[in-house]
Amino acid sequence: MYDNKQVIVIIPARGGSKAIPKKNIRFLGDKPLVAHVINSVKKSKYVDKILVSTDDTKIQFIAQKYGVSVSFRSSELASDDVPLDPVIYDAVTREEKKLMDEFDLVFTIQPTSPLLKTSTLDQAIEKLVSDDLDTIISVVDSRALRWGVNEENGSVYPLYKERLNRQYMPKVFEETGAILGTKRKFIKEDSRIGENIGVIEVSREESVDIDNYEDWWVAEKLLNKKRILLKTDSTDIIGTGHIFRCISLASKLTNHDVVFLLDEKKPIGIELVSKENYPIITHNGDKDLIEKILEFNPDIVVNDILDTDVDYMGQLKDLGYFIINFEDIGPGTQYANLVFDALYENESNIPNVYSGPDYYMLRGEFYYHSFKYVQEEVNEVLLTFGGTDPNNLTEKTLEAIIDSGFDKSITVILGIGYKDKTGIKNRYENNINVRIFENVKNMSDYMAAADLIFTSAGRTMYEVASLAVPCVCICQNEREMTHSFGVRGNGFINMGLGENLQKEDITNTFLEIIDDYSLRLQLSEAMKLVDLKHGYENIMNVLRINYKAFMRRKELETGKEGNFNF
Repeated sequence: MYDNKQVIVIIPARGGSKAIPKKNIRFLGDKPLVAHVINSVKKSKYVDKILVSTDDTKIQFIAQKYGVSVSFRSSELASDDVPLDPVIYDAVTREEKKLMDEFDLVFTIQPTSPLLKTSTLDQAIEKLVSDDLDTIISVVDSRALRWGVNEENGSVYPLYKERLNRQYMPKVFEETGAILGTKRKFIKEDSRIGENIGVIEVSREESVDIDNYEDWWVAEKLLNKKRILLKTDSTDIIGTGHIFRCISLASKLTNHDVVFLLDEKKPIGIELVSKENYPIITHNGDKDLIEKILEFNPDIVVNDILDTDVDYMGQLKDLGYFIINFEDIGPGTQYANLVFDALYENESNIPNVYSGPDYYMLRGEFYYHSFKYVQEEVNEVLLTFGGTDPNNLTEKTLEAIIDSGFDKSITVILGIGYKDKTGIKNRYENNINVRIFENVKNMSDYMAAADLIFTSAGRTMYEVASLAVPCVCICQNEREMTHSFGVRGNGFINMGLGENLQKEDITNTFLEIIDDYSLRLQLSEAMKLVDLKHGYENIMNVLRINYKAFMRRKELETGKEGNFNF
């Protein structure tokens, strides 16, 4: 009841649908189609009576199982050519006779609008009463450049005065079919609409009206949409790889609401994500981290911040989030639902840890290249040591190669966080063999053009391997020394910790490799044996299974129905 007015909702659900046979009883997600609107309406603050009008005993059974009443209509009112007006009139009048009472407001809610929110229905009830409307109808903004058709000669003509971008056009509303509410006195056998009509605008998502299989597919995708928070950062110490992995992940999660959570004191990550136009939430260190997560209220939290601590992860677990961590060997892993460690084999006994190259996600640009054809001579050497290169392995390696007497092309790519960009460019500007670039957009092209690559033992190894380019790894830190992928068996010459190497060591290794065509062929062939183009699919397969189990446990613990699908 709202403002002392009794509200009845009629859900018309006949059994004879044609485009999708038995549409109303088919399972959309984990429940029959008709059950979605039943559940939404049952949560309303104002609805006094819910009545499903049907001609089908199976729909009757489902409606009763979901706790609502049924008005069984005659076959005459269930044929294809019968509009809803007489159906609603029949259901209301019969219910009123049965109750010996009259309703004040009558709402028709279509079962083919499974994404309708309870809050939208309540707003429609409030607006119908507060604005003293006769009728209220749910609509969606349908602005477009429309054309009419002359049926006499088949010619077309514009229905607009001037061509404008959509956002500058005047609003045009289209009925969604989800809600039609009206005062009781306007419910007749041939009409449900009064003179004073108002609308309630809904989102594109809520406006989905299932009429065919394409609509069903869209509804299913939207129904399974999750809110996903990506907590990551980039600094001079940890580099930019965490940011790029999360950007790659976000680019594939097109069916979900994704937001990045970044530390406002770490500008490198903010700059990189901003360039990709993803939504960003910033936080001030640990002070408001949990607060910001709560504000977004995600279904899933992804942490790509290296090792997590017990306090942070414990709070996330207590809040009931599904937690995914990347490259985490910290004490907080015990609270993660899933941990993916592509860079090294995780030897812990923690369940739900998935490690190795099967779980590496390549950036999109690396899918477009074929494997490298290894030539007998090395004519192009590429140096790329990540986004920050804190130990300046770039210049150490560059000097070593120059000292070798190599007189072919040397390409150097500096990351966004490299500290002395101007200095290194000035020092080598007169060397005709050296080309130095920064923040390139097409890294895969540079890698594919190289005959030999020097890089650190981080994520770049996987990108190199996906192209099968012979490669030398020099580790930035002790953690990179544990990255078991960078070994001879996978196609890499790993020289170990960079700070322990002399330039002469790098020069000698370089000369050995460029003089040994057979070795470079072996390295390339070893890389080809590693499947690096299905990491996202492997992660998602694991995620779907574990998320379903997580939601099932949560449902049993709380007694609240959840959406298991992802």
